[in-house]
Parts: sequence; structure tokens; C-alpha cells
Amino acid sequence: MAEIVTMPKLGFDMAEGILVEWVKQVGDAVDENDVIAIIETDKANVEVTPFKTGVLRELLVEAGSTIPVGEPIAVIGNADEEIDLAAFGLETAAPDARPQAAEAEETPPARESRPTTPDRVIASPVTRRMAEELGIDLNLVPGTGPNDRIIKRDLENYLKVREHVPEAPPAPPIPTPSHEPAKTQYEIVPLSPMRKTIGRRMIESKTAAPHFYVTMDVDMAEAMALRAQLNALLDDEAKISVNDLVIKATAIALKEYPNLNASFVDDEIHVHKQVNIGVAVARETGLLTTVVKGCDSKSLAQIAEQAKALISRARDGRMQADDMIGGTFTISNLGMFGVEDFVAIINPPQAAILALGAVQRVPVVNADGELTAGTRMKVTISADHRVTDGAEAARFLQVFKAALEEPMRLML
Repeated sequence: MAEIVTMPKLGFDMAEGILVEWVKQVGDAVDENDVIAIIETDKANVEVTPFKTGVLRELLVEAGSTIPVGEPIAVIGNADEEIDLAAFGLETAAPDARPQAAEAEETPPARESRPTTPDRVIASPVTRRMAEELGIDLNLVPGTGPNDRIIKRDLENYLKVREHVPEAPPAPPIPTPSHEPAKTQYEIVPLSPMRKTIGRRMIESKTAAPHFYVTMDVDMAEAMALRAQLNALLDDEAKISVNDLVIKATAIALKEYPNLNASFVDDEIHVHKQVNIGVAVARETGLLTTVVKGCDSKSLAQIAEQAKALISRARDGRMQADDMIGGTFTISNLGMFGVEDFVAIINPPQAAILALGAVQRVPVVNADGELTAGTRMKVTISADHRVTDGAEAARFLQVFKAALEEPMRLML
């Protein structure tokens, strides 16, 4: 039976995406894990899989189209099956998602006015946000999408024309004596879409969520010894990282303190039943968060295997639709850069994030009062005070610390 493939939602604030490329074409056989298309979000290019085996029967949008989340983009069915698009309601329910027979080739004049009022401008939330950031009045932008919908390309065309409209030269400044030092030269670097999204979401998080922070030292000597023993028995592809140990310890602590495995949504606390841990991955364009799902029911080896694959895809720009969604708690690790400790900003709508510093050899005083060398790691949890409090966050860290200081717990 034929099924519809829709534009996936790859984050709680994602409203639409750009279908960059069709990897498969009509008539191609596809498996549920095959990549059929590449979409561009404001964070990354993501591979779309159909989650169904069959034949790609219909492409409902053209490459380059901006498609709202949830709108149909393709139909998959059997090779000889009759496809009735009207039965899916595509002729009326999703006109914006259908490819257009022709697009206007000429760029409209920059000063042309639209015969609409501001509240009747048809544009997606992403387009409206982009126009606001660029200082563009959408009433001046002719739309070329369905029903005169303003799409991203219309804003780009409008900007190109506006940039070439001659303006009156400014009046020459009146020279005045100044004792200020000469201004240094600088280069203007436009914000990338990812950097804009990171900035917007972090501002929302810091202004909306009342953060508090709890820091604790963890003795990592036994955990590092166990890691060395395990890795001596494993191939390079299967080796255990410090991050893997931390993910497993975090899952153990979250099972005991589920209030931290939660989200704050519309004045409600949603306590999640599954532990899906997001891992922040650094790229040149900014941070991406990949999600290791079901950490509460996975072994250390399974977590390591899944985390390694996710991080590799993120760094190579080969993200899959399921890689970035569903996180219930996030870990940010800067230890590999030699950072001793730091605090992280909560990834909304999650209730908390754990920041990891480097595992270091440091002077410590042992139980006998003697100064000796120890192996320590500083961890800081940032938590939303609307969801939890300092005492609960401290107890969470105590369980997390115990799991790493007695690492055989990680193997259970």
C-alpha cells in the first residue's frame, strides 16, 4: 500500500526545510534505510530515509523548494500499484508542497509594492524571521510561490535588486578635531544560518530558563583503568571513549533522578520515560547535537558503537533525519581541548545539561592525609530551576560520580 513521505521535523523549533537534492528518482527501488533526499535545515544538511521498502512512485516537490514540516514530499508504493493522489488529499490539503509548473524568470523591481496589507502577507515563519533579521518589509517583496507565497528565493532576489539601486551620496562629513585613536580595521563576517540559530536559541534559553549550576570533582582513576583494559581487547573501531563512559554513567543517574530527564513545555514538566542523551559535536560552522537513544537500556559497548557512528556522520555532514531529534538530556564535553571546567547553557526545552572538563593528573590529598597524584575530572550540571532544585541536582551528581568511581556499575 502506498505511503506518503513528509518533510521531517528535526528540532522542536524547526518550521520548514529546503529540499536540496533528490538522491533517488521516480521508479527507483528503495529500502527503509536508503537515502532518498537531502534537506537543508538552519543547522545542517540531513539525509532523508523513507522508513518503508518499495518503489519511489511520485516526487511531490522540486529540488530547491522550501517545504513546511509535515508536508508531503514523495509517495512510495508497489511498482504496479495505482497511485491516487486525491485519495491522500494532496490536491487540496497540501498545495504549497506541490511543484510548480513554471516559475517567474524575471526579477521583480525592488520598489514594486504588493497590493496586500501586512496581516495578509503569505510567508512561512522562517521567511518572516529572515525578513525581520534583514530589515525587509515583506509588503515590498513580490512572492513567486503558490498563492503568491513569499519564499526564500524571493527575499534573495529582492536583496540583489535593492543592492544595485543607486542612492544619493551622503553629505561629506564636517572635519572636527579629535584626540581619539584611529579605529582599527576589521572584517565583517556574516552570521551563518547555524550560528544565527545557536544565538537565537541560547538567548531564549538564558532569558526564559532560570539557570543554576552545581560542580563536582570525579575521581576517574578506576574508570580510566577499566577503559584501558577494555580497549586492549577491542579493535580500533570498537574502542571505548571517555564520553562513552560518561553517557552510561549519566543514564544510570537519570534513571534514579528522572526529574532531570525532563522538558519544560508550555508551563508543564514533561518527564521522559526513555533516556535519550544528546552529545554536542563541534564543527567549523558551530555545534550540532546528535542523540544517542535508549541509553538506559543499552550496554556500554552499544552506546559506544552508536555514539561513534552519530559523531562521524555529524562531522562529515551526513546527518540522518533521526540523528538530531528526541533528546531528553545533553552532554557537552570540552575536555579534549584541555578545558578544566566550564558551564553550559541548557538546550531548550530540556531541563538540564552536563558540562565535562578534561581528565587530568592533579595533586590530591588521599584518605591518609598524604599528598599524592590523582586523576580527576570536573563536571558541572546546569539545570532549570522551574523543573528541579540544587539538592536534587547534587544528588544526581553523587550517583553519576559513584558510577564512574566504581566503574563496574557501568558494565551491569
